[in-house]
Amino acid sequence: MRWFAAAAFSSLLAVAPVASGDEAGNRVMIAPDLYSFTVTHEGEAYEILRNQTPGHRINALYDTTGRGVPQPMHPFEPHQVETLGELEFIRYMQQAQTDSNVMIVDTRTVGWFARLTIPGAQSYPYTMMDDAGDRDWALDDFGVTKTAAGEYDFSQAKTLAMFCNGYWCAQTPAMIRKLLALGYPDSKLKYYRGGMQAWVSLGFSVVGEGAE
Repeated sequence: MRWFAAAAFSSLLAVAPVASGDEAGNRVMIAPDLYSFTVTHEGEAYEILRNQTPGHRINALYDTTGRGVPQPMHPFEPHQVETLGELEFIRYMQQAQTDSNVMIVDTRTVGWFARLTIPGAQSYPYTMMDDAGDRDWALDDFGVTKTAAGEYDFSQAKTLAMFCNGYWCAQTPAMIRKLLALGYPDSKLKYYRGGMQAWVSLGFSVVGEGAE
């Protein structure tokens, strides 16, 4: 089964809705000049903003701290895979709306994706890398082709901003390591280390069966 849902930072922020101090009032801002922006998820438009409800609580899927061992900040050395914070990840989310060479990739298993994900993300579970057919499907979507000799050609590989459940989750690191082993350019792999736990802890918009 194939799993997927069907320029500088300042210039990207410039096209997003901007609120002045008077207009913003008590709004929960994403950045000083960014209140919200819109992405397309499975054919529908979603506004990304931080929850404005006083007393809002973190989604129950991520309200505990008894998780696994936190991942290192740079777990792919000596490969130069960039680790992203929220504002850097948002830059790629915005860029992906107009640039087909950028993808937002949820590397978690399909059950997690269905329950809750970041709008605009596409589902490519890390387990796809363990099956030759699924791996080739994913790589084809990632812009990777095969030569006549059966070798992967990464010359047109897309930039992938990838995430999983959070600082402690090993699913994205596992997928990135497998892509690196195949020869995927490290400059085109981006690791949002905070993942879902960081995203919901900041009150950002989510979509899925478990969305509140």
